[in-house]
Amino acid sequence: MTLEQLQYPIGKYNQPTVLTEAIINEWIAEISSFPEQLAHAVKTLTDKQLDTAYRPEGWTIRQVVHHCADSHMNSFTRIKLALTEDQPTIKPYYEEQWAELVDSKSMAIASSLQMLKGIHERWGVLLRNLTDEQYGRIFIHPEHGKTFRVDETIGVYAWHCRHHLAHITEAKKRFDWI
Repeated sequence: MTLEQLQYPIGKYNQPTVLTEAIINEWIAEISSFPEQLAHAVKTLTDKQLDTAYRPEGWTIRQVVHHCADSHMNSFTRIKLALTEDQPTIKPYYEEQWAELVDSKSMAIASSLQMLKGIHERWGVLLRNLTDEQYGRIFIHPEHGKTFRVDETIGVYAWHCRHHLAHITEAKKRFDWI
């Protein structure tokens, strides 16, 4: 496998040209089921395996799990801001630096799995009950210098779930941990 295939095992995100209700519902289902899928993927991993990088110069599996909690917590907040404020400018965060903090590098993953379970349960309820107008609400991301719609963000995070889950499942296959 090439380094890019290891980094993007499901490919880079491609936004569909037309967003249908069926596509959005599929994304919401993926977001809702992610915590259970992630917990299942890491259930049998030892600390040594959790501290193994999923690719050369990549994060460890432990860091990936903690990153998902950090990232999804931020996304949930961004969507709630978009739903309750008029085109809010969100605060970016430095995910690479967060991943290097002691909690991300050394803590057990149980707390992040619990966070993800709670965040995704609430996120799923929120997303399943949005109106068409709410799907079209936006937030401004200053780091990218553009606006993001709520419905587009749902797609990005459904991909994000699959992307990081594949980092773990593909590493387990490559390292013969299955």
